[in-house]
Amino acid sequence: MVAYYSGTYVGRGSDTRQSCDLLRLSFCLNIIIQPPVIQRRFNELNFNVNMGSVVASDVEQLKQAIAECKRLILELPEHSGKQKDTVIKLIHLRLKLQELKDPEEDEPNLQVLLEHRFSKEKSKSVKQMCDKCSTIIWGLIQTWYTCTGCYYRCHSKCMNLINKPCVRSKVSHQSEYELSICPEVGLDKQDYRCAECRTPISLRGVPNEARQCDYTGQYYCNSCHWNDTAIIPARVIHNWAFEPRKVCRTSMRYLALMMSRPVLKLKEINPLLFNFVEELVEIRKLRQDILLMKPYFITCKEAMEARLLLHLQDRQHFVENDEMYSLQDLIDTSRGRLSCSLTEIHTTFAKHIKLDCEKCQAKGFMCELCKEGDILFPFDSHTSVCHDCFAVFHRFVFEHIRYNTNCHMPYALLWGLGRDRFGLLNFVVTTLY
Repeated sequence: MVAYYSGTYVGRGSDTRQSCDLLRLSFCLNIIIQPPVIQRRFNELNFNVNMGSVVASDVEQLKQAIAECKRLILELPEHSGKQKDTVIKLIHLRLKLQELKDPEEDEPNLQVLLEHRFSKEKSKSVKQMCDKCSTIIWGLIQTWYTCTGCYYRCHSKCMNLINKPCVRSKVSHQSEYELSICPEVGLDKQDYRCAECRTPISLRGVPNEARQCDYTGQYYCNSCHWNDTAIIPARVIHNWAFEPRKVCRTSMRYLALMMSRPVLKLKEINPLLFNFVEELVEIRKLRQDILLMKPYFITCKEAMEARLLLHLQDRQHFVENDEMYSLQDLIDTSRGRLSCSLTEIHTTFAKHIKLDCEKCQAKGFMCELCKEGDILFPFDSHTSVCHDCFAVFHRFVFEHIRYNTNCHMPYALLWGLGRDRFGLLNFVVTTLY
């Protein structure tokens, strides 16, 4: 079924605008006609251009054919079958003209500009927008590129106009967040110009509306600020607020690239956060336990062959320390995902050490005071480790002797700790503390 088309729509605007309008029309109306029907209609209209190929040999002939199509569309009866078929013909002529003007084979597959590494896209999607000119990228007829570092998209014709460096270079050289909440300086301090491209802007919205970025606190024009939203790290750390806020394009890319980087040391930035968010306390304990398990794995051949530590390959910092967090860690914590996944990994690790592997079981400990009960491990919930002598105790025993005795390093040797176990525990505690 062919959707109706108004004949007064085609005659407006420039050729470029008409081309875009016609292409948009073809996609939006979802025109479906069989080739034989089209060819019969074309023969009735005395066209010399076939559906699959264009007889016109150069651009001028195509332009003449396009002009003839536009004239006929305006002259033919509105909503008639001939008018609808002529619109379809005009679309195909436009496509062919664009191919002749911008041959795809002349465009390089890779271009480097301002630290961007632009790769030619093969997708024919029409849902992308050019980050330079802020218009639709018609993938069906236009060549376009995407930066493999920051995912900046643009037409091939806009390449030479780009003046913004790749955001990934900033991430590589300056991996830190702005930790003040919307640090506004005022539009007058920016001389009423966009903070990025220096285009004149105003709060009145004429001609360019000033749009504030909630991450930087600065104001931008509508070409540099598309009202994209992102979670702001400062609001998460200080208010535990995860509501997305409007940010400029550069901030959006920067926050996306920084999302998984462990650069937030919560204990220094906002230590009180652990008093109000119970999930963070639970996750910190799980991370400490995993660090206590790590020495068992790096000294166990079976664990290395099973690559147990790869369970945390997406969060490598979890096997390095228990203090650094990424913004993604905090987001997953608020949604309950991180606690669940860490609990599963903790269970898998503990099962290997305490049940599956005899070598790891042999590196367990007895309570150095009561000498009773099962074999103890530093990561057990009912055990405690002395920071001075590295001995392992039942927690209730340790709480008693901690306030009644002075512990010294020789104390551990007096209890007859084996060299292998003592060395392992020394490594465990120094790794954690």
